[in-house]
Amino acid sequence: MATTRPALEVADIFRRHGPAWRQTERLSLGQLKVMSAIEQCRSAALGGHALHCDGCGQSEIAYNSCRNRHCPKCQARAAKRWLEARQADLLPVEYYHVVFTLPAPIAAIAWYNKTVVYGLLFDIAAETMRTIAADPKRLGAQIGMTMVLHTWGSALTHHPHVHGIVPGGGLSPDGARWVACKHGFFLPVRVLSRLFRRRFLEALAQAHGAGQLQFFGEYAGLAEVRAFADWLAPLRKCEWVVYAKRPFAGPQAVLAYLSRYTHRVAISNQRLIALDERGVTFRWKDYRAKGRTPVKAMTLAAAEFMRRFLLHVLPSGFHRIRHYGLLANARRKSNLAHVRQLLQIPAQVQPVKDPQTETAQATFVCPHCGAGMVITATLPRHYSIRAPPALQGAI
Repeated sequence: MATTRPALEVADIFRRHGPAWRQTERLSLGQLKVMSAIEQCRSAALGGHALHCDGCGQSEIAYNSCRNRHCPKCQARAAKRWLEARQADLLPVEYYHVVFTLPAPIAAIAWYNKTVVYGLLFDIAAETMRTIAADPKRLGAQIGMTMVLHTWGSALTHHPHVHGIVPGGGLSPDGARWVACKHGFFLPVRVLSRLFRRRFLEALAQAHGAGQLQFFGEYAGLAEVRAFADWLAPLRKCEWVVYAKRPFAGPQAVLAYLSRYTHRVAISNQRLIALDERGVTFRWKDYRAKGRTPVKAMTLAAAEFMRRFLLHVLPSGFHRIRHYGLLANARRKSNLAHVRQLLQIPAQVQPVKDPQTETAQATFVCPHCGAGMVITATLPRHYSIRAPPALQGAI
């Protein structure tokens, strides 16, 4: 059965309002490239393939994807491939979901210092959990975790936070046994919050002293050491939001969660409602509302919608999914094998792939009858997905 194409897409907004808006705004090269990729994704500009189904005789044209990590249309397949690779890493233990959020003042300066501040958010959050977990009064174990960066709230505002997916236990200090946490409880969030706040502010002050931070506009005065120290002082006393959700209902629930979170972008096309003379209308969740979380509709001017969307473009080469501790890439395979041995789990046997089956698997599947489709022609690309958007009328 053919999938239903959303009535409205982020690409439609960029195509209609982007050319004029770009003439009035100062955008980074990264933001321009994201706009270009989204505007051209799955269109004739990137080329594609002419397909024919021998089963039902249907003909189709499949245009190429931009594969940009900020594109709402390109993340489903990327998430599927990533999850298939991670499925072998799951352990038959409880998994916990921990979230570390930066307070609004830090988020404000993070916009101009994404690489530094987001990097600290990752590393300090992971260090905090590993430190508390290693404390003999808590868990007394070496733990591992997968962390995912999100920089948005439901209304597309700048709201940087990391989601941590953590197995409920770890290796003893000598590595001789598996130490499981208490059922339904991982680590105390208040203790995590206090240590995270202290270590993050220390690291941020060090980054400032090393000249790694930039300040503009109303924050330009923070470049001076004393002014920055005074600005940090209130942040040492306010509450920093760290919370842990109840454990997942088994490893498969972890995979289902990861499939929704690892490759999510600022807003999906499914949340868009309308594009008209008033602007862009989309669904959002008001988490501050009491009781049940209501889903509301918000309308923003097209220019404001594009500005908010592009707030969340990450620096080139910045990894938004990272692994720490036992799950760190360097030793993940050997660590997991050791944990499975301690848990007396049979070693996983990798199925032998049949080359003939691999070759016979169809790349394109007919949306009408499900049979494999044959490529009858290749449509050339006439636009670079890595380039900034062309001037209006240049194509």
